[in-house]
Parts: sequence; C-alpha cells; structure tokens
Amino acid sequence: MSERKSAVLEVIALGVEDAVAAQAGGADRLELVTDMAADGLTPSVETFAAIRASVDIALRVMLRLSDGFSAGGAAGADALVRAAGELRAVGADEFVLGFLDEHGGPDLTAVERIVAELDGCRWTFHRAIDRAADRDALRKQLADLPGLDAYLTAGSPAGVDDGLSVLAAEAARRGEPGYEPRIMVGGGLRLGHLPRLRAAGLDAFHIGGAARPEGWAGPVSAESVREWRAAVDA
Repeated sequence: MSERKSAVLEVIALGVEDAVAAQAGGADRLELVTDMAADGLTPSVETFAAIRASVDIALRVMLRLSDGFSAGGAAGADALVRAAGELRAVGADEFVLGFLDEHGGPDLTAVERIVAELDGCRWTFHRAIDRAADRDALRKQLADLPGLDAYLTAGSPAGVDDGLSVLAAEAARRGEPGYEPRIMVGGGLRLGHLPRLRAAGLDAFHIGGAARPEGWAGPVSAESVREWRAAVDA
C-alpha cells in the first residue's frame, strides 16, 4: 500500500464500486466516508471491511459523527474513540479527523483522546482548519501530535478559488514548526487550479464530486480519475 513518490491523488469513496473505480483510474489513496449530505461522516465497519477486501491502495477513514466541526463534548469524544477502536480492530490504520472548540481553536481535548486511541496511526487533519480562527496557531498547537502527516485544506472556507494565495503561502513555509505535514488540497478543486498549485510546490490533491460525472447520486468514474491522474502528474 505504498503511495507514489510523486504527487498524491486521493479520492472520496462511499462504497466498493467507488473504490474499485478510483483505484482503476490511478488514485493513490481513498478517503472513506458516508453521508455526503453532512460533508462526510464515519463509514460502518462493514463498509470499511468490504472496501479493504476490494482494493489494495491506502485507505483513510473519516472519524466524524455529525455535521460541523464540533466533536460533541465528552460524549461525542467517547463515541469517536469507540468508532476508532472498532475500525482499528478490523484493520483500519489511517484516519481523517479534525475538531474545533467554541472559540475556533483546535479541540485539543477531543483530538488528543482520539489520537491516543490511534496509537501512532497516520492521520489527516481535515478542512476544520479552513474554519479555524487562526490557521497558524492551530498548526503550532497540533505540531507535536503523533501520526499527523497531512492537512486537507482549500485555504479558505469558501473553497480553493478563494484560498489559492493562502495555500501557496503555506506551501512556502514547509519545514517550519507546524508546517511539516503535507498540504492536501481539496474543497472545490478544479483541474484548472492544478498548474498554479503545482508551481507553488503543492503535490497532494483530494477530489470528491470532481470524480463523479453524475454528481453525488452517481458513482466514481474511473475515466474521471484517470483524467485527474494525468493532470496531477503533468
């Protein structure tokens, strides 16, 4: 399950059909979610197991039980820890999570509890960063957490169109404290954005609806993923 040493292409998968098509199109990694009406929640253990049996690329599983970026207090954190444990028990070893407190800072209590349950597994802090009160402060507060190797971000809550300058500025800080994790660009990402992003040194890309010609009601298209693979590698 090694990722390419060049650019990484991650595709959202809701089930086995999506996963197989995304791998056939050249995806390096899948983000597994359910309920895109809520912007992606934790899939069932059964869904994870079926997808794991159907493809051999890396799988990152969403840990998020409700819409928005709140963990839901202590009870919500308890449920997220249980979900992480159940998924790990059936072989999940990469995850996606991210929670903010009422002030727009990282919910360190919830995040640290979940990360402790992950016990060194690699994970992405997702687009909660785009809603943070202070992106730089958030990165520095999370910098020492084990396993954090990516931020999924559009650079703006409104999407990549509005976030291009932020993404380029953060890419230029790679290697500084808090900026070691890879930037994975996603959220309204279009093929037309790629030349500017690649020129800025960004090399990881995340697509959802862009891989689905029929929209979220239809499956991932291997041909769409193949088009993205070629563009990302160009």
